[in-house]
Amino acid sequence: MDHIKAILFDLDNTILDRTSTFNKFTNTFVNVYFNHIESNQGIIDKIIDLDQDGYKDKSELFSELIDQLSWKARPSLTELLDFYRTEYVNSAELMDRAREVVAHARKKYQTGLITNGKTEIQYGKIDRLGIRNDFDLVIVSEEAGVKKPDPTIFQMALEKLQLKPDECIYIGDHPTNDIEGAAKIGMETIWVRVNHPWKEDIVAKPLHTIDKISELLELL
Repeated sequence: MDHIKAILFDLDNTILDRTSTFNKFTNTFVNVYFNHIESNQGIIDKIIDLDQDGYKDKSELFSELIDQLSWKARPSLTELLDFYRTEYVNSAELMDRAREVVAHARKKYQTGLITNGKTEIQYGKIDRLGIRNDFDLVIVSEEAGVKKPDPTIFQMALEKLQLKPDECIYIGDHPTNDIEGAAKIGMETIWVRVNHPWKEDIVAKPLHTIDKISELLELL
C-alpha cells in the first residue's frame, strides 16, 4: 500500500445504502399513493423488483407502474418523476460506518467519488448526507458525459488528482461497472459484495472482497 495515494469510491451500495434508501422511498411512495389499500406489501415488493436495483430508467419504471398498479387516481408520469426526485433524495441513508471509513482513508490518502447517475439525483443524495466535502473530487456520469465502466470516467479522476492508475484503489459493488472498469485502466480494486453476483467472464482480480464497507477500517 506504500505506493497508493488515493482511495476512490462508488456511491450507491458502497457509501450510500441504496437498498435501504430505495426501500424507504418506496414506503413513502406507497403511503402517499396507495393509502386506500389495506395491505400494500405486494405493491412495495413489485416496485422494488421492477426497479432492478436502480438500473432501470425511472421514466420506464414509473410508466410501468402507472399501467400495472391499482391507483385511486392515476397520476401523470411527470408527477411521479417529480415526486421521485424529491422523496428519493430525502430518503438517502449511508452505509453503516461509511463516513468513518472515508475519514479514516483521508488520514493517509486523497479521496474521490465516481458515480453513475443523474446529476440532480446523485448530488442531491450527496448533499442530503452532507458528504460532498469529505472527498477531494466528485464525478457524476451525467455531468461528465460518460459512465462506468468506460475508462474515460476513471481517467478524468486521475487527471484531476494528477495521479497514475497504479497509485489509486477503486472501491465499488458492481463487478463490471466498478471492478472491471477500474481494473482495465490499471487501478487496484476492492469489491464490496452487495446485490450483484460476480460473473465468470470478469478477469479483474480485486485486492480484497468485503461484505461491509466497515471492513476497510482494517484494510486501508
